[in-house]
Amino acid sequence: MARVKREKTLGQIFMNGIVEENPILVLMIGLCPLLAVSGTANDAFGMGVATIFVLVCSNLLVSLVRNFIPPQIRIPIFIVIISSFVTVVDLTMHGFQPELYKNLGIFVPLIVVNCMILGRSEAFAFRHGPVRALVDGLGMGIGFILVITTLGAIREILGNGTITLFNTELLNLGENYKPALLFIMPPGGFLTIGFLMALKKKLSKAA
Repeated sequence: MARVKREKTLGQIFMNGIVEENPILVLMIGLCPLLAVSGTANDAFGMGVATIFVLVCSNLLVSLVRNFIPPQIRIPIFIVIISSFVTVVDLTMHGFQPELYKNLGIFVPLIVVNCMILGRSEAFAFRHGPVRALVDGLGMGIGFILVITTLGAIREILGNGTITLFNTELLNLGENYKPALLFIMPPGGFLTIGFLMALKKKLSKAA
């Protein structure tokens, strides 16, 4: 007798993006902006907020209009929807957070082609109702923002001896601290994310 596959609860969908299918530590998607803008905790958090806004909004809208989207042209339509929300983020950040906008540079408009966002539209939002799509976007987005901010904080403190968040210096190890500049460079990003992935895997096995 075939087993009936149970649908995940909203709580399971939410936690899925944070733990089981974390977009960075498990699925390993969206790594380009992650490594490029996570030199400081402040920049990393800013990118995380921008990404979660686009992800949640695009997931919700794709789910709402999914019955009107011809399957043959769904990907171009997804990209149009995503790019609309990216434009909102781009203009808002440019107007209210010019310094952050300058630091993030081209990676704000490049959210349009972030495979995590397009992937969730295709794999989840296009196949589920608005509530479940919204919860999926929140879970995946929070999973992303937690990892990218943690990565930024680690790289900043090792590479510069500081932690800056919300444009405020939260920690400064002083002039006597000798930073490892490698960690605020691209190779340091790869090393740090590798250690975080290994830690996640070890904790998952222990659990």
